[in-house]
Amino acid sequence: MIGLSLFLGFFLANVFGYGGGPASIPLMYEEIVNRYHWLDNAQFSNMLAVGNALPGPIATKIAAYVGFEVLGWLGFVIALVATVVPSALALILLLKVISRHRQSPVVKGMTLLVQPVIAVMMLILTWQFAGDAIASMGLWQSLGIALLAFLALTKWKVHPAFVIVAAFAYGGLIFPLIN
Repeated sequence: MIGLSLFLGFFLANVFGYGGGPASIPLMYEEIVNRYHWLDNAQFSNMLAVGNALPGPIATKIAAYVGFEVLGWLGFVIALVATVVPSALALILLLKVISRHRQSPVVKGMTLLVQPVIAVMMLILTWQFAGDAIASMGLWQSLGIALLAFLALTKWKVHPAFVIVAAFAYGGLIFPLIN
């Protein structure tokens, strides 16, 4: 019965959480804290803070942690399957339909016209990140790091993972010493 509750709780939160992990967090909170009482508010907040500090999608990290806490490794698998499989299947089916009808003017229009929307969304996110960086580090330090990252990625062809690790190292080791 607990396994079914785990599946339903995470399935519903992720199916109705249109927009991805961040959009499903309030729905997960409702299921995890209010409905099933698997965690209390403080435990959920701590889990969310640690989950956001780690790389990867937040919804899967929440599912993995709560599933394991509730039912061990079986709960871990159940919660992850309920979180990942429905959207993965929907993606596969939707891409099959798009692929089958790729010559259709409707499908061509949909796939072409969504690209500028995604570009604008990424620009807005970049603008927000830049504002946060400037507020926390200052304009010149933010511009310097951005320029170095840009050069590392475009001119020197450094793998993005190494650029991120370098930024973490700078932020953890050097930034505290100069501020």
